[in-house]
Amino acid sequence: MKQTQDAKWALNLTAARQFHAREGHLRVPRKHVEHLGKGERPGRRQGGSDGPVVVKLGTWLDNVRKRAAKLPEQRRADLDQLGMRW
Repeated sequence: MKQTQDAKWALNLTAARQFHAREGHLRVPRKHVEHLGKGERPGRRQGGSDGPVVVKLGTWLDNVRKRAAKLPEQRRADLDQLGMRW
């Protein structure tokens, strides 16, 4: 089943929060990948995959920066709380 844009955003934001909690910043190298375990994934569906999820966090944050002007205010605020460098 295909993920919605909101589900993808939530997954990437969870990875960003995990990185921030561990490292204390959001200066993520472009090639960095973040691994989310089954207990760390938002909105997991019944019958879904129970394996870890790999999030290309550095690439995602770089892409978000490039389209920052088009982001909804709440999504921008979510990243601002983590100290996002725009």
